[in-house]
Amino acid sequence: MRIQTRRLTLVAAAAALLIGGVAPAYAQAPASEPAAQAQDAKAAKAQARKDARAKHKAERKAARAKNNAELKKLEDAGYKPAANDPNYPKNLQDAEKKAGAAAGASQ
Repeated sequence: MRIQTRRLTLVAAAAALLIGGVAPAYAQAPASEPAAQAQDAKAAKAQARKDARAKHKAERKAARAKNNAELKKLEDAGYKPAANDPNYPKNLQDAEKKAGAAAGASQ
């Protein structure tokens, strides 16, 4: 009986080793072409989004600089945006005329 138990144990151990050694052969293969293409598409999309954000940021900075330059020109011509002036539109129009005349004279 002892010999049969030893044989059975030996056969079970050998089978376990064989099955354990074969299992990695059935593991998942490396990434296939569609999966690699999907990763490339994701990377391209992320780069496009980053480029669009940078472009939009540059456009906003340029617009802000233009507006600040125009406001500075009007302030130099006498317009005060912080003042509570009852003649608001007239003062702004006068400053625009003055700034336009100064720009025309310098050309």
